[in-house]
Amino acid sequence: KRLVDESARILRQNSYLHDADIQPVRVDKGVVDLEVTTRDLWSLGPDISIARSGGENRTRFGLEESNLLGRGQLLKFMHDKDVDRTSTGVEFSDRHLGRSWVSTFLGYANNSDGDSHVISVVRPFYALDARWSAGGYSFRNDREESLYVLGDPAAEYRQERVYDSLFGGWSKGLRNGRARRWTAGVVHDDNRFSEVMVPELPQAIPQDRKFVYPFIGLEVVEDRFETSRNHDQINRTEDFLVGKRYAATLGWADPSFGSDREALLYTASASLGMGQLNDDALFLTARASGRIESGDTVNALFSLSARWYRTQSDKRLLYALLSGTTGHALDLDNLVELGGDTGMRGYPLRYQNGNSKLLFSIEQRYFTDWYLWR
Repeated sequence: KRLVDESARILRQNSYLHDADIQPVRVDKGVVDLEVTTRDLWSLGPDISIARSGGENRTRFGLEESNLLGRGQLLKFMHDKDVDRTSTGVEFSDRHLGRSWVSTFLGYANNSDGDSHVISVVRPFYALDARWSAGGYSFRNDREESLYVLGDPAAEYRQERVYDSLFGGWSKGLRNGRARRWTAGVVHDDNRFSEVMVPELPQAIPQDRKFVYPFIGLEVVEDRFETSRNHDQINRTEDFLVGKRYAATLGWADPSFGSDREALLYTASASLGMGQLNDDALFLTARASGRIESGDTVNALFSLSARWYRTQSDKRLLYALLSGTTGHALDLDNLVELGGDTGMRGYPLRYQNGNSKLLFSIEQRYFTDWYLWR
């Protein structure tokens, strides 16, 4: 049953499937025949989005095929325009390269303020009992950024970033209801900042940063999942991790590796689910990241969020979110922002920025049986 449930969860992760279910239909002499039922989505269609939040418009026009040649591959062409930039790009992804568990992603964008491209080839820990993982990631980005005050741009700078990572992971698989996974690798992260080519605002230039470091990470996942409907999506089977999950990484950057300084880089996260999805359920998530340089904590962020669901009926649900973030000695390009684009409905985007924020949101949700075009 555990493998059947997990296989259904993996199937539901595919964007071209609306739903997936696996049921036993025959048992004979220790052999079980399974019936896999899936509901496909129409995979070829226009990608059109016109939205307004924070007093600014965002538009997207494109064409997307999420099941290219019936192989589950994604091919997307899009043209985006928002307050920051106009972008024309193409993306390709394949979660099962050559019928393997290797996932690939290729993306390129020609932006009004620079170019960006990303290449990712990863064999993930695709299942709780998976024994190894490996991959690489490469990202190049050149863009202009603005700093905002009360929703209006007040300063600007240009950022050129080169990020490369190689890693490998190993695990003994699922043991006593938990999967413990170790990961080790190396990262090259180079951030260079300068003035924009055609200045329109005062220039606020962050400090250049270059980190080259090996890292080691640990993740522990508890095998406790629940399925439900009409919580975050309409009439789709949703998978929730109600067990515990912990993850942490540590890396050491040193000039002898090519870094511009010595630094201990760290990330940590934890999540926990409590209650029952068909009644009251609470999900807690905590995250921390930062660096230690010359004994001082730099660019440190800690966030905590709580999501609460109260199921009132099959079609009605009360939802509340409480989240908070606090920072210390943040990099100028990594300030905490709050506004219309980060959950403060009715306010301009990036309305305020600083070192900490607190947000509370409550929603009464009603799920209908009416779906345009089915």
